[in-house]
Amino acid sequence: MINVLLIDDHDLVRIGIKRLLADAKGIAVIGEGESGEEAVKLARELQPNIIMLDANMPGIGGLEACRRIIRHNPEIRIIALTVHSGEPYPSRFLQAGAAGYLTKGTGVNEMVRAIRQVNSGQRYISAEVAQELALRPFNHDQDSPFEKLSEREMQVMLMITSGEKVSKISDTLCLSPKTVNSYRYRLFEKLDIENDVSLTHLAIRHGIIDPLLL
Repeated sequence: MINVLLIDDHDLVRIGIKRLLADAKGIAVIGEGESGEEAVKLARELQPNIIMLDANMPGIGGLEACRRIIRHNPEIRIIALTVHSGEPYPSRFLQAGAAGYLTKGTGVNEMVRAIRQVNSGQRYISAEVAQELALRPFNHDQDSPFEKLSEREMQVMLMITSGEKVSKISDTLCLSPKTVNSYRYRLFEKLDIENDVSLTHLAIRHGIIDPLLL
């Protein structure tokens, strides 16, 4: 039996995935969570074979959760399941140790195939994402400005665009409010924007966040 842990901050997404996997032979959903912190905690408690992990969630987020889970237990296989088919998400998740990358438009047959393939020790990347990664060296005119960001800047950016206040970001990331604001203004400078609203609009325009899931 392949034991799967679902991590996504939207109930409808988790319900939908559970229904898709309900009839899949040899696959069982053994737990659910809705934040990066819960992903790390449940990974240790439940020891699943596979974690279906969303990227843009409250708290530390999917990318940092992926790193922490793999660091603690490299045997757990993580499949990033997000709305983001374009960079910088796919490369960063794969570099963090994820074994698979699917978009949320994935059908049940592909999702089941991905789970089984990743569980067998292979990687699985949806065709849409694989094509983007393959063409990346030739598409310099389509480079995302978010590729300039460091991992910590990306983490702070995702929390800002999720509506988190500086005080909450500070507590979650164990940083001082002054340090969080330093990252915030560094984001503005790198992305050539002026405020949090502009940051959110830019993230939406480049597919970093989905306005329907805000």
